[in-house]
Amino acid sequence: MLTTASDIEVLARFGRALADPIRCRILLSLREAPAYPADLADGLGISRTRLSNHLACLRDCGLVAATPDGRRTRYALADERLGHALDGLRTAVLAVETDRTCADADSKGCCR
Repeated sequence: MLTTASDIEVLARFGRALADPIRCRILLSLREAPAYPADLADGLGISRTRLSNHLACLRDCGLVAATPDGRRTRYALADERLGHALDGLRTAVLAVETDRTCADADSKGCCR
């Protein structure tokens, strides 16, 4: 049963998905066109197992939808508006001080 998530939950799910560079790459790829897992893995240069784990996360977050297509499964963004949101985030100007990073930059690889 599908339910409508609250605004906060939607943003938290989107943030969780975007927290990993591979998931970002998957979303940007699916923004261009739906794809099959084997093609995504090859295009992104990652193993199919690793891709499968990331696709499961993106499905759990409600950002991608899997559609059976014969013996294969095709993945697409769950809503076309997600593509517009990704474009907006990708082109946003961030107010970042160039001489500072967050305390977790070295251990978590963020804010570089």
